[in-house]
Amino acid sequence: MELHVLDHPLVEHKLTVLRDKNTSSATFRELVTELVMLEAYEATRNLDIVDKPIETPVAPMVGKHIASPAPIIVPVLRAGLGMLDGMTKMIPTAEVGFLGMKRDEEHPTQQITYANRLPEDLTGRQCFLIDPMLATGGTLVTATHYLAERGAKDVTAINIIAAPEGIQYVQDHIDPSIAFKVVVCAVDEKLNEKAYIVPGLGDTGDRLYGVID
Repeated sequence: MELHVLDHPLVEHKLTVLRDKNTSSATFRELVTELVMLEAYEATRNLDIVDKPIETPVAPMVGKHIASPAPIIVPVLRAGLGMLDGMTKMIPTAEVGFLGMKRDEEHPTQQITYANRLPEDLTGRQCFLIDPMLATGGTLVTATHYLAERGAKDVTAINIIAAPEGIQYVQDHIDPSIAFKVVVCAVDEKLNEKAYIVPGLGDTGDRLYGVID
């Protein structure tokens, strides 16, 4: 497992505003998009590319083009949807799949899958899992194995913040044969007794879309 924590003043500034409980949902959504775009720069560093001959207004040249098959972006519902716009702006040719997962409240590291909209065959595909929080790590491990079992070439997880306990869980439980990377804006202090990240962001789904009873 490769872990990359962004270290940049713009990230720190935007993340601080994002954390503020007084930040409106509209601003929260904008900041999530901006942070994901900054993360995408690092997350796509090893994106497969091929030569592409073109002609500029001045001369012919050989440039670079994203290789086929196209990468696939996989938001984990529902909070991961808030990160999708930022990713598709950076990789507009990518395909999009969806995984619906929620934490089993009685067993926080176990997940319940309630939705799946993904190709059965992901052979040779580079996959980008997007989910704002890496808390216990259970969702990330389950989702990564799910993609790898379908043949994904490699998996990169993009999270805004992470807890050290979640990172450790992923390191301990991810199949070492999977080419796997995690990109985050910050690693926070800890998980509390309810398995929420501290200081965290709060419930990102609620802050993105409002409270659903």
